[in-house]
Amino acid sequence: ELGFRHSILLLPYILVLGKMYFFYQCCTRDPGTISPSNHKQLLKVYMYDGNLYQQSHVCPTCKLAKPARSKHCRVCNRCIHRFDHHCVWVNNCIGALNIRYFLLYLVTLSGMAAAVGTVTIRFLVQVALMSNLHQAMYVNADGEQVPVGILYIVQRLFLTFPRILFMLGFTLLTFFLLAGYTAFHFYLVMTNQTSNEWYKHMNSCQCHMDNSRSDKHMWGNIYHRGIITNVKEIISPERRNRKKSDKRDRN
Repeated sequence: ELGFRHSILLLPYILVLGKMYFFYQCCTRDPGTISPSNHKQLLKVYMYDGNLYQQSHVCPTCKLAKPARSKHCRVCNRCIHRFDHHCVWVNNCIGALNIRYFLLYLVTLSGMAAAVGTVTIRFLVQVALMSNLHQAMYVNADGEQVPVGILYIVQRLFLTFPRILFMLGFTLLTFFLLAGYTAFHFYLVMTNQTSNEWYKHMNSCQCHMDNSRSDKHMWGNIYHRGIITNVKEIISPERRNRKKSDKRDRN
């Protein structure tokens, strides 16, 4: 009766299934734990920039030399290769081996919020059109009939469907927050940065601007190799690492 196509109604459910799959992958996948068995191989993956990552640094907990771009997570109590952050929502670290699932999780989650919001808005618009709310009139102080505005229509819909309007507001707020966070992580992917590196880089910029600080320094991103190469590194980190380590071993 409202004229919705089945594909539009099924889209949120499809995105929910995709979100649940990627959420499970984020929770259960190894983010890139550094162990004695893979330690030597991971040391060859990235170069030390001499600023954020020093070759002489040893993890006091794991008792292993820290590969470049790695960090010890206090929550998981382990060193993570290409550490991004520890996500409390998936109860796991986000690192080299599960960052792609985390990005897809954010995309499907944002898409689900957008789909639910779109279906809800279309439902309210259809109800307003079928009820001829846009053609309603009211009598002003001069006794003239004046067409109602959008504010009147929203008020009528709110009085009729208060729960749906509250849900729509929450959904839109969630979508914009998720979309911003997703865009931020895609920016990190295209520039080959992690959240941990970006945060430290911002701190280093503040130190550089503060003349009272004696430890001021700037960090240049030596890991940025072009957008396409950066994206490939996220999609297939295991294959890239293996090829790169094999090539260095031959040399």
